[in-house]
Parts: sequence; C-alpha cells; structure tokens
Amino acid sequence: MSSRRAKRPITSTAKSEPRLRVQLKRLTDGSAALSCTRADGSVIWQRQSGSRGLVFPAHDLTHFAVESVLGYANGFYGLLAAGWEFGDFAAPWPRGPIPAEAREVELLVGLFEVERRMGGRWTAAQLPEQAKLYAAAQKPGREVMVRRLADDEVARVEAVLQDLLERWSATRPGETLELEFVAASR
Repeated sequence: MSSRRAKRPITSTAKSEPRLRVQLKRLTDGSAALSCTRADGSVIWQRQSGSRGLVFPAHDLTHFAVESVLGYANGFYGLLAAGWEFGDFAAPWPRGPIPAEAREVELLVGLFEVERRMGGRWTAAQLPEQAKLYAAAQKPGREVMVRRLADDEVARVEAVLQDLLERWSATRPGETLELEFVAASR
C-alpha cells in the first residue's frame, strides 16, 4: 500500500477548527476510497465501488474546492469534521434535514460539475440564474438559493478544482491524494 503526499498541500483557506484530513485513494480494482480523519483522531471512510468509483472522486474534490475556497463551514466536509457520518447525508436522515448551507453547497457543487461536463464556463452572474432553473424544477419547499459570488471567487474555485482533478488523474492505483480541510468559522 503506497501513499503519495501532495507536492504542495491543498489546504482550505479558512483558519479555524475543526480540521479534517481527507484522503482519496485510487484502488487497484478501479474503485476509490474516501477516508477522513477528524481533529479528535476519529476516522470515517467510504468505499466508492463500481460507477460510484468513477463519479464520486470528482464530486468529492468539487466539494473540497467549493467549500474551502468559498469558506463554507457547514457543507459536506465541515459536517464530517463536526461529527457527521456518511450515512447522515441520506435516508432515513438520522440527523434530520440537511442544513440549508449544506444544501447550498451541494447545489453549487452540482453547478460546477455541470459546467465542467459541458466544457464551458459560467460567470458569477450566471450561476444564480442556473440555480433558479434548478430550484424551479424542485418540489415546493425544497428550493435552494445560492449566494451571489464574485467573478474572482468563481475563478478561484475553478482553479483549485482544476488542480485537484489533475492531481487525482495523476494518482496511480494504490496511491492516495491527501488534503487538509479547515472549516470556516461563521
């Protein structure tokens, strides 16, 4: 089992606790495993098998870019750092409804993923419009809005994401991409 550390660590820009060491391992069978070590030393992990192993690494790296660059404290990684388990994000929702900030993060992650798959770029002004289109297709009461972003914020998310995806692409089977997430204090 080999592990490769990043040449230059990617650390979220926020400067407060809780911290989360994020390890994304490319397994030899083509699947992936996401492991997170909290500040208290507790570890949670999830194997991403089959088609999930192809989709979720990029999705999880998009979460890292969005949450770290934009300073979200209660998105996916912030909630994991605070004690949530992977199963808390799905039915039967053991912790209750997903917090509004985490829903906003998930929407932004989805928008950045669609943008990447389409091969285009949306401006900061276009992202809320795309979010409105998505929200209009949701059930009443499940609408999610995103805050207005500046063009430089969008550019920073895209740059960090591109770097992360390139590093993941260069991660060989049996190797691990390691990151550190520091949740923002709000």
